[in-house]
Amino acid sequence: MLKVSGLEKAYGSQVIFDNVSFVINPGERIGLIGRNGHGKTTLFKMILGEEHPDAGAISVPKHYTIGHLSQHIRFTEDTVLKEGCLSLPVSEDGIDESYKVETILMGIGFTRDDFDRSPLMLSGGYQIRLNLAKVLVSEPNLLLLDEPTNYLDIVSMRWLTRFLRNWKDELMIITHDRDFMDSVTTYTMAIHRYKMQKIAGNTQKMYQQILQQEEIHEKTRLNDAKKREEIEEFVNRFRAKATKAKAVQSRVKSLEKMGNLEKLSNIKTLDFSFKFAPFPGKWLMNATDISFSYQQNGQKLIDDLTIAVGKNDRIAIIGKNGKGKTTLLDILAGELQPQTGMVNHNQNSAIAYFGQTNVNRLGLQKTIEQEIMDTDPDCSKGVARKICGIMMFSGDNALKKIDVLSGGEKSRVLLGKLLVTPANLLLLDEPTNHLDMDSIDSLIEAIEEFDGGVIIVTHSELILNAVATRLIVFDNDKVTVFEGNYQEFLDRVGWESEREERETRSSSKQNKNINKKELRRLRAQLNEKCSKTLGPLQKMIADMEKDIMILEKDVEIESLALVEASEKGDSKAISRLSVSINKLNNRIAATFKKLELAVNEHAAKSKEFEQRLAEL
Repeated sequence: MLKVSGLEKAYGSQVIFDNVSFVINPGERIGLIGRNGHGKTTLFKMILGEEHPDAGAISVPKHYTIGHLSQHIRFTEDTVLKEGCLSLPVSEDGIDESYKVETILMGIGFTRDDFDRSPLMLSGGYQIRLNLAKVLVSEPNLLLLDEPTNYLDIVSMRWLTRFLRNWKDELMIITHDRDFMDSVTTYTMAIHRYKMQKIAGNTQKMYQQILQQEEIHEKTRLNDAKKREEIEEFVNRFRAKATKAKAVQSRVKSLEKMGNLEKLSNIKTLDFSFKFAPFPGKWLMNATDISFSYQQNGQKLIDDLTIAVGKNDRIAIIGKNGKGKTTLLDILAGELQPQTGMVNHNQNSAIAYFGQTNVNRLGLQKTIEQEIMDTDPDCSKGVARKICGIMMFSGDNALKKIDVLSGGEKSRVLLGKLLVTPANLLLLDEPTNHLDMDSIDSLIEAIEEFDGGVIIVTHSELILNAVATRLIVFDNDKVTVFEGNYQEFLDRVGWESEREERETRSSSKQNKNINKKELRRLRAQLNEKCSKTLGPLQKMIADMEKDIMILEKDVEIESLALVEASEKGDSKAISRLSVSINKLNNRIAATFKKLELAVNEHAAKSKEFEQRLAEL
């Protein structure tokens, strides 16, 4: 296991970590969360030895391997497949395991035709995908993944989710996609106020725990302040009276013993609210029989697509990368003309377009404040400053020039310009790429509250499930409109590649040529063995889940009592209840650890029996 003790790190006056300690135990899959700039990537770099802590230690066991998704492009082989095979662990018996590389490459979006291509001829995004394949196939003891989904499309993300769920060793992942993280990890670790805390469970459970801790802190602080004020008033009132000298001295000593809880500072987050331009009609836009190709006689990216966009529509454009999603958004925005068909905008429609390439249109010598003000003639300096603050460019940061900003900061400027623009139709091309989880939640709320229509390109299933009511789907070399939400699409249609996997498995079963009577006998034997093996495990899991529910209920009761004790200023009760809650949380964590081992064992044995049944 990897152990971190007393870790401290600061850049000048900016504290990142203050006496941080934690352990990564065998088999734990950990989601690392925290606001942008709070140290997630810095922690990865320190674990990898690329940066060094100011104090503390990171202990790595002997022969313990750490793999990470590298953003650096350094290829030595002349084909994609050969490059991927470089990272295969050395096989003791000399068996060719290149099939593992092929499986991973195809899972994250490569085709067999890509296997013989030069890695240097790939796009930047696919070069990062190749690096991802290399680290996955290397099978390290600890896998560190920093935003692995940034260059993946929705189909590849779904495959990676399934792959990482079966990861047997340790995993630590940073991602802004909460659904992806929660579907993969077993533990959540949060960087919050320069400290670190880790729980068994998902991000929602962690955020609830942090909220409860901060509520208790604030109530205790207010009660302590009130008690301190009362004691000081008594001391000042009776200091001169000899008859009260003993009582005064006693209270002075109690003041000296009292801690002084500081008021928690506000943590900034993005706060979205789109500006609606009134629209009296029903239909904002009609696209009729539109087709488009970048090559005159080449394959069409879009062919005979027809869609009407209503005032309250929430339309998501989904599909693999490079299939035409952004191109379609450009056509709907009027920035590209279709080769056939028509796009008609209502005369009262007002479009606000957030595009990934729109950062190139920012004036490099302008300040952030100037860029915001130049967006709309009605935007005053005061309004611009307010928007800058919302986009986390408060104070003099609003006077930074565009050319000194990072890619993520420029993206926030574009979002700020969008907030100033009166619109009744939002076109959003992957707006969450540079946002943390809290900011994504704010964006989702803003989309839900917007009175106009929204068309969004996204690979995030969180966004899709939260807002999309209609879909434009790029899949199987065609584009279609699906009238329904994303879950309905998965249930009724699904992705072509996933359908092919299911059909292949089904076909292989049908090709088994075994006598039916013998097959029934073998299945019965296997089912009986399965029941004897899995039954006790299932009971053990159910018992542990019941124990955890009881313990969590006890924590809830003790926490309520702690709040009440804090309100009364009962220091003894606060101390006793804090110790009790800590012990209960330790028992919950220990039970979760046992539960995880049992669940993993149950899953492994279930999978083994399923495979053996499938072979029959």
